[in-house]
Amino acid sequence: FSYQGVNPMAAVFELWLPILLSAVAVFVVSSIMHMLVPLHAGDHAQLPAESEVLEAMRKHKVQPGSYRFPYCTSMKDMGSDEMLQKYQSGPVGHMTLFPSGTPTMGKNLLQWFLFSISVSFFAAYVATVTLGAEEPYLRVFQLVGTVSFLAYGWGEITASIWKGQSWVVTSKFLFDGLLYALVTAGVFGAMWHHAA
Repeated sequence: FSYQGVNPMAAVFELWLPILLSAVAVFVVSSIMHMLVPLHAGDHAQLPAESEVLEAMRKHKVQPGSYRFPYCTSMKDMGSDEMLQKYQSGPVGHMTLFPSGTPTMGKNLLQWFLFSISVSFFAAYVATVTLGAEEPYLRVFQLVGTVSFLAYGWGEITASIWKGQSWVVTSKFLFDGLLYALVTAGVFGAMWHHAA
């Protein structure tokens, strides 16, 4: 028996257990990495005179959303003397504002878990259209691990390219993504023959 030639979606749903278990495993590992291990403790810094900055934002009723400053409406506008002076004077950056209120993690954790399920689902899809049901552990591990790392980690690089995120911070998220990929690959590799 081989997954190749079988309806891909039917084959994916045969892998529902490793999809679910790998998502649970990633959820546990990510919770440990972000709650118990101080790896990400220094990812963000406090604004100087934070109280005054926040008060100014409240005064101007800045709403939740993404902002870039100094703001310009076009590439032509970006080259104007006024904008060039603003860029030279600084600060230059972007920020994201959340709705006001006490942070609640429930919704974020649920979305993260659903994202992890989706990563495992697509990794399973790629695996079923690429591998046979009798593939050895290492072959399954390599393919699922690669797909999972691209999903969990590689996209974080764009945050340093376009959004000014420190490459040190990005490297931490790449490390996280590698761990999540290894966990996902391990679960699929161990359960591949059983699911088949």
